[in-house]
Amino acid sequence: MDLYKGKLYMDLFTAMRTFVAVVQSGSMTGAAYQLNVTNALVGQRIAALEDHLEARLLNRTTRQHSLTEFGATYLDYCRDVLELVARSEGSAKDQKLHPEGLLRIAAPVSFGAEALMPALKEFRELAPKVEIDLILSDANEDLIGRGIDVAFRIGQLDDSTLLQTRLMSYRMAICAAPGYLARSGPLETPGDLDTHDAILFSKTGRKPWRLFKDGEQIHWTPSAALTVNSGQAVRIAVGEAMGIAMLPEVLIAKDLADGRLVRLLPDWQLPEQPISLIYHRDRYMPERLSSFLAFAKSRFGRNVN
Repeated sequence: MDLYKGKLYMDLFTAMRTFVAVVQSGSMTGAAYQLNVTNALVGQRIAALEDHLEARLLNRTTRQHSLTEFGATYLDYCRDVLELVARSEGSAKDQKLHPEGLLRIAAPVSFGAEALMPALKEFRELAPKVEIDLILSDANEDLIGRGIDVAFRIGQLDDSTLLQTRLMSYRMAICAAPGYLARSGPLETPGDLDTHDAILFSKTGRKPWRLFKDGEQIHWTPSAALTVNSGQAVRIAVGEAMGIAMLPEVLIAKDLADGRLVRLLPDWQLPEQPISLIYHRDRYMPERLSSFLAFAKSRFGRNVN
């Protein structure tokens, strides 16, 4: 057995563990029983360790073994190493049960504020030792450059060396405030859109709104009463009865439920985009990240009707 070939550190660790077992049990036979190996293998490990150290550890007689002076000193070193390894293994196991450390998450602004933020409260209850740094931006942040662990992305993803996990669909809805409809008239068919002003999110601009129903497809180019670079500001403007808007369902779910906003043209379907998670390839993924990925898949894995 050559400690410098193959798995050097594992072999050395095993030899040290065998040496401690021989001393604790008082014999190679006792060590063999304790480690569930043969007597011959115990002898080979001790001989290889002595060759590696170029020093004798045990004085051997036909009946017993005793520590050499160097062996007694080396025994203390071995016990320290074995204890440290045991503590490290315990720490790794504890990390799996109680993940901790900093987790940097990136997400689009509206989705992050309205959908992800409440969910993070739930995740923190499950993993209270994890510190979260949430970065909200409608730009696709550079994960590696900014040290981000995981990001939510909306829309089709480019090919990437990063891992990708598909989540729920990002659904849109056309909506307005009851006060606006009372003043500007009903909106019951796509043809009524031409009589209404729209509040637009500047990132999508004046792109046509696409509506689908029973094989029919309509493209309507909105006339903007107001253009804003924030989805949340668009939501506020709609709530103030300034016009109609096409907004993500996750952004207006509470407003629709409370009657502050009204869904328009509910029989018509609107385009959906996928929401995905992207994260680094890592053979040894930190438990705080793997725990969050599992949570996010459970929380956002599919749409709830």
